[in-house]
Amino acid sequence: MDRRGFNRRVLLGGAVMATTLSLAPEAVAEAAAASTAALPRTAPAGGEVKHIRMYAEKLPDGQMGYGLEKGKATIPGPLIELIEGDTLHIEFENTTDVAVSLHVHGLDYEISSDGTRQSRSHVEPGETRTYTWRTHAPGRRKDGTWREGSAGYWHYHDHVVGTDHGTGGVRKGLYGAVIVRRKGDILPDRTHTIVFNDMLINNRSPYTGPDFEATVGDRVEFVMITHGEYYHTFHMHGHRWADNRTGLLTGPDDPSRIIDTKIVGPGDSFGFQVIAGEGVGAGAWMYHCHVQSHSDMGMVGMFLVKKPDGTIPGYNPHDPGHKPHEH
Repeated sequence: MDRRGFNRRVLLGGAVMATTLSLAPEAVAEAAAASTAALPRTAPAGGEVKHIRMYAEKLPDGQMGYGLEKGKATIPGPLIELIEGDTLHIEFENTTDVAVSLHVHGLDYEISSDGTRQSRSHVEPGETRTYTWRTHAPGRRKDGTWREGSAGYWHYHDHVVGTDHGTGGVRKGLYGAVIVRRKGDILPDRTHTIVFNDMLINNRSPYTGPDFEATVGDRVEFVMITHGEYYHTFHMHGHRWADNRTGLLTGPDDPSRIIDTKIVGPGDSFGFQVIAGEGVGAGAWMYHCHVQSHSDMGMVGMFLVKKPDGTIPGYNPHDPGHKPHEH
């Protein structure tokens, strides 16, 4: 049993037994299993030292990407998940013919891991460099003031391709998401990254998604990042979230505003979780930029929420209904 399962079992044991003492052993076991299944998984304590290897590569059509294996770079790059207190060492190899770097938002690092040409922390073609990212839990400083923790929805990107600010690298696809969780944060069933990069989503052609699938009742997490020259308004149909660190309410008295639309500018990132189809059911739920001209130009994708039998009411994957109409 892993640490998460062990923690859940310890926390649940007393509550389950208190309500099932009068039941037969079989009923007790069923009640315990049902109670465990009803509760979401949560993040364990942090403090681990982790090591990964990452590569920068050229991709077709002049694009570039990050990957965890040679020949498998993607846009966006791989999702990196940490827990407050973790330290991550990234052995970063540049397989391209131009200088590349790895710069992160929201985490702790020394200047040697800044990922900029000014600090000489970039990586020349064919060379390798280790970047170290650290995280910390919230707590009091020596002067008594409160220091925030690292938990949040962050991102990383290149900072040297094209210009000393990585303008060319970001446009070509050198970016990815970072999630730092706090001990006890609710864990999703799956996580998706959406990047509004200039007028494209995840550097894909207009009207080509990306589309994301789930089944009604799945806990789905989205990390939303903006790059490029424009401000956008992210909107998801049929679903809403709390405008705070996690996108979740902590209880009935949490004052966080509930939203389904959020204005985002270059370098912004946020995230949230939804229960797929909660209150609205299965369907092909659109997400898009709500700046009207931007959505008209193809900044749109689908959150495809299926019934348990795998069907999506009224959805035909070959229907061009979300593509531009001829006038």
